[in-house]
Amino acid sequence: MAEAMCERSVTVPDAVFDEVRRHFDEKAIVELVAMIALENMRARFNRAIEIPNDGLCALPADHPALRAAVGK
Repeated sequence: MAEAMCERSVTVPDAVFDEVRRHFDEKAIVELVAMIALENMRARFNRAIEIPNDGLCALPADHPALRAAVGK
């Protein structure tokens, strides 16, 4: 279960960090990363136990997450 839930590595390109640093100080970046990680944890939790989408943020029909969900 743990391997399935953590199968993808997270690497943020230097160019992305450079752009973020143009807008936020170090404390704000830590807070931003923490919030992104929290939402990622929630999403992985929901997917792992198959909690359905609540429809509040509909994805386009061709979104990669939807293709992955149906095994395409």
